[in-house]
Amino acid sequence: MTHKTPPVIDYEGSDYQEKFWGQGERAYEDQSEAIALHHLLPVEGGTRLLELGAGTGRNTPRYENYQQVVLVDYSTTQLKQAVDRLGISPRYRFVAADIYHLPFAPSSFDAATMIRTLHHMADAPLALKQVKEALCGQAVFILEYANKHNLKAIVRYLLGRQKWSPFSPEAVEFVKLNFDFHPKTVQAWLTQLGFQIESQRTVSHFRLRLLKKIFPLKLLVWLDSAFQPTGSFLQLTPSVFLRVRKDQPAIAVPEKLIFRCLVCGYSPIEDTPPLLTCPSCKRTYPVRNGIYDFRLKAE
Repeated sequence: MTHKTPPVIDYEGSDYQEKFWGQGERAYEDQSEAIALHHLLPVEGGTRLLELGAGTGRNTPRYENYQQVVLVDYSTTQLKQAVDRLGISPRYRFVAADIYHLPFAPSSFDAATMIRTLHHMADAPLALKQVKEALCGQAVFILEYANKHNLKAIVRYLLGRQKWSPFSPEAVEFVKLNFDFHPKTVQAWLTQLGFQIESQRTVSHFRLRLLKKIFPLKLLVWLDSAFQPTGSFLQLTPSVFLRVRKDQPAIAVPEKLIFRCLVCGYSPIEDTPPLLTCPSCKRTYPVRNGIYDFRLKAE
């Protein structure tokens, strides 16, 4: 059986965490994103949060008000580092899967986040549709996307230093499987899927190497925090965060995480490590070192 899917970026074997976050001088971006999440996440928390593109679990400790966090990433290399960071416990589930094929029963989560991940989606609307199906009614979804309509891109375009227009609605692929999106396009996708946009925050207003060298980290983070609320009416930063809510009547989230088969759609699949087996089609999904492998390969 061949599984048709848009191309998926694979960080398997990558030292992305160390190079990008460890040695990449991105403490400003990390702390600014933490502030955005603090303001956008519901204070009351909830039962189960789906963290899409979780990587090594950089943001996971910030979801402390949720009883369980399910980390999804395509790369087992990244998830192994998340296991080392967080440890194996009932509070966490580490799942290797692509966002176009999520192995969860509908309405399994009352919250989800997708940070620094949408920009890898060749078919962003399809990915967002999968997220919607995994969420229960009235669930909160925190989405971050790379903004093509940022001030630097606008200046470069007006000076003739880049060919693509930051004002046009289509995505721009500046590197293979790295896309920038227009704010109005992302907002339209979410609205068409039945999400209500509740809040927007612009992040990384001062993402320039020169500024990070000149000014103290605490000052830049404080200034970014002060400017973030302007995202409700103006989006000119390279990163934009939104809080949206699934516009359907609220229902209770299942007490336990319910897996579903990606081949035949059957659920529930019993959670029986080291191997999960679909009772309907007999497809098996291995669990190794605490990581559930639901990646679909072309056969």
